[in-house]
Amino acid sequence: MTKPSLLLLAFFSLLVVPPCLAADPDMLQDICVADPGSGVKLNGFACKPAENVTEADFFFKGLATPGATNNTMGSLVTGANVEKIPGLNTLGVSMSRIDYAPGGLNPPHTHPRATEIVFVLDGTLDVGFITTANKLIAKTITKGEVFVFPRGLVHFQKNNGAVPAAVIAGFNSQLPGTQSIAATLFAATPTVPDDVLAKAFQIGTKEVEDIKSRLAPKK
Repeated sequence: MTKPSLLLLAFFSLLVVPPCLAADPDMLQDICVADPGSGVKLNGFACKPAENVTEADFFFKGLATPGATNNTMGSLVTGANVEKIPGLNTLGVSMSRIDYAPGGLNPPHTHPRATEIVFVLDGTLDVGFITTANKLIAKTITKGEVFVFPRGLVHFQKNNGAVPAAVIAGFNSQLPGTQSIAATLFAATPTVPDDVLAKAFQIGTKEVEDIKSRLAPKK
């Protein structure tokens, strides 16, 4: 086969190889319980010595009871990720429980490392996500129903009902990460320059300062 033919074959081979769809790297051993105290830096946590692993590394009861929703947004996310369950390290999955007061909102946010799927435990929610073409995909979901938020896309959930609501959320990452859009832009440290936000949102710097003061972390 001639050199040009080999190059052409190599090029088309690259086109047909399916991309890796896993959110987290595949594991290479049975278990790798996270050792948060290790100074080793890698994509995940270093493995705890096998002789120190116990059943407690794979257990978490924090999703059993509703979270307190008496806050500004009227919602609370309780995570069950590798930071709470060290045994999730390298397994590529995690969960959360989200509770909503009547009128409560889980504000627009993204998970940069995971797709999210929610199962409604109680109540009714208005949910949606926005595609990169700026199209809103939205639906009202109720007890026993499921909705999916694709990885990295801005999404939200709102309880417009008169009673509390709750969901269990699943993620294809041990640590999905969350960026709340408003807090990311208006409560960053150091702060995003006022003129940047004013121009981006087509508002005045006075309005920017007002929003920043409302979203500033409580001391």
